[in-house]
Amino acid sequence: MMLVSSPDPVIDANLAIALDALLTEHSVTRAAARLHTSPAAMSRTLARLRRVLQDPLLVRAGQAMVPTPRAQALREEAAAVVRSLGALLSPGASVDPAGLSSTFTLQAADLVGAALAPGLLRLARREASGVSFRIRAEELEAGPALRDGRIDLEIGSIDHVDPETRVEELVGLRMVAAVRPGHPLTEGPLTPARLAAAEHVAVSRRGRFTGPLDTALAAQGLHRRVGVVLPSHLAAMTLAARTDVVCLVPAALPGAAPSPLTHDAGALGLRLLDIPLDLPPLTIGMAWHPRNTADGAHRWLRAAVRRTLRTATAAAAVTVADATGPE
Repeated sequence: MMLVSSPDPVIDANLAIALDALLTEHSVTRAAARLHTSPAAMSRTLARLRRVLQDPLLVRAGQAMVPTPRAQALREEAAAVVRSLGALLSPGASVDPAGLSSTFTLQAADLVGAALAPGLLRLARREASGVSFRIRAEELEAGPALRDGRIDLEIGSIDHVDPETRVEELVGLRMVAAVRPGHPLTEGPLTPARLAAAEHVAVSRRGRFTGPLDTALAAQGLHRRVGVVLPSHLAAMTLAARTDVVCLVPAALPGAAPSPLTHDAGALGLRLLDIPLDLPPLTIGMAWHPRNTADGAHRWLRAAVRRTLRTATAAAAVTVADATGPE
């Protein structure tokens, strides 16, 4: 490593490391072994140190080498410099969550935020009482917002392509139809034609009426009627619980534990029905800027999201099954 301080001459930090080894070992051979180099290379380094410091540093006394007064004066200072270099270039120490005093800003859809917030709060109370969370709606362009620090973590369906953004997949989901108890679609098999004939509520923060379900229906020559578009999944589910509209809700893949994202649907008493169409799966992930990858506080945050999602999934295995009944 080269430390440059203009207009002073270039300083080679390796010289400080070699000086520390030589003054500790009082031997070119042992210093070379300590630094995993050859005695010839260490001898050349000693000669360079003598020129830089204008002092012989180590002089022969019989079969041994002894330090000069200047070398003795430098010994503790050289050791301190090497310790400082080691601390500077070592990986960051792990962070004690109990000592954190931070507000983390997360960007997520309301359904994701509602699923994660209770578990994140429980974890913070138990491990990091100085931590609080600000969960923003999906209102910012995530790439620039992560880059400039307006948000610490994006959680949801990561659909932007930014090569510098780190993305970790958390869980795979599928879309199901959510309807109120006693809805006509709960009686008899659900077919694409019956699903298309029902009135729907769509969820889109951009106000879009169409999505993957419309593409799948169109492939069978079918078209659904979307009576209203809402920006919030929770609002759409509330509407479905009070009317005969159909709302799409993310649920666990077949064979997996129920998703915490269906908990609110169960709490509203909605029935979840498998959609008899080939819809693309939905992946929930988290994205962050690489400058935060090694940061201890941010590592705790990412681990907290993972743990919260696992805990919420396990709890949902009971609550969703009881609330929704057989599909």
